[in-house]
Amino acid sequence: MNNGFQPLAARLRPATLDEFFGQAHLLALNKPLRRAIEQGVLHSMIFWGPPGTGKTTLAHLMAERVNAHFVSLSAIFSGVKDIRAAVAAAVAAQQETQQKTILFVDEIHRFNKAQQDAFLPFVENGTFILIGATTENPSFELNNALLSRARVYVLKSLTAEDLLQVLARALHDKEKGYGALKIDFPLELQKILVHAADGDARQVLNLLEIIMDFADVAQEATTITSELLAEVIQHNLRRFDNHGEAFYDQISALHKSVRGTAPDAALYWLCRMLDGGCDPLYIARRVVRMASEDIGNADPRALELALNACAVYERLGSPEGELAIAQAVVYMAIAAKSNAVYVAYNTAMADAKALGSLEVPLHIRNAPTRLMKALDYGKGYRYAHDEPDAYAAGENYLPDALKGKIYYQPVSRGLEIKIAEKLAALRAKD
Repeated sequence: MNNGFQPLAARLRPATLDEFFGQAHLLALNKPLRRAIEQGVLHSMIFWGPPGTGKTTLAHLMAERVNAHFVSLSAIFSGVKDIRAAVAAAVAAQQETQQKTILFVDEIHRFNKAQQDAFLPFVENGTFILIGATTENPSFELNNALLSRARVYVLKSLTAEDLLQVLARALHDKEKGYGALKIDFPLELQKILVHAADGDARQVLNLLEIIMDFADVAQEATTITSELLAEVIQHNLRRFDNHGEAFYDQISALHKSVRGTAPDAALYWLCRMLDGGCDPLYIARRVVRMASEDIGNADPRALELALNACAVYERLGSPEGELAIAQAVVYMAIAAKSNAVYVAYNTAMADAKALGSLEVPLHIRNAPTRLMKALDYGKGYRYAHDEPDAYAAGENYLPDALKGKIYYQPVSRGLEIKIAEKLAALRAKD
């Protein structure tokens, strides 16, 4: 076994498409991307997917296939100066050896607009083929001008079966992996390792390498035990990426599960976010929003419970306070739903912005001075408490241009059933 000085993941980087596991939706036989690679007809492209799904490897395989000059940049460490140097190298390769150049940009979403724009003329004139890799949604992070010149390919997390194949290759490859050693690694423990890697091929190889560093390889046979495995994977490896794509996808899933009256799904997404390291108070604030937006007056207790969950977490911290948030989430999910206040608020706000400074009707204006009274401020105002049922039938409180406008329309669920009945009875008196 020749370890050299390279990590296991680097040593086992696939050299051919047949050694590449996963992404069958892109690379199965007769799929367009595979045909393009095999025929050597490449185009600028963006690989979008989670870590460890093969973005960098695919770029290397493409360069090997077409015998292209390969230039790699990391957007984290590079600037416009590095882009100019890459362009110069591409021009030189074209002039001296007639080689195409593939410019691979890792974490391309980290480049700002000016840096992204710097690629455009060279992509257009064929100086290089641009391959960008990103873990973030390109439609949010990349310029439209750049996106229009490159095709986006979505890479998916590797399946458990894919990762078991990656693991098997590492265990059996005598030159680059651990095939020269006699290793007893039970399949059920391999599955635990694969689960911990969470769809990331690089992670499963890194974990295997750590396990082998801890294992006693001096013996004739090396046995991987559950105790050793637990020691290596004890830290959290769940993908969450605070304030990245996964973050917003998961909070969206939580909110929509609550709205859809799916308590089990809501509880699962809550736990996924907590397990991934999300700030519990951020979730608690979102739960308060759910109480107003999706439950409203159908069950006013929801807002109180959501606020109480915030207070409990602030007082007790983790993990006790997280249970209060879970209680609130489950209650929100099973509560009667109404977005009537949310819709009414948005409609009223749109009118307030669009209709200008409509005057307050004279009869409901404040009249603290003699002059104001002389100008009929407050004249004819009917004090509701002096009216039958404390309701001044027929009275108008809106600007004259909006008289009769109804914003709040209760739904036929929860407490709003009663609210709707009351409003209907009062309006009948008008």
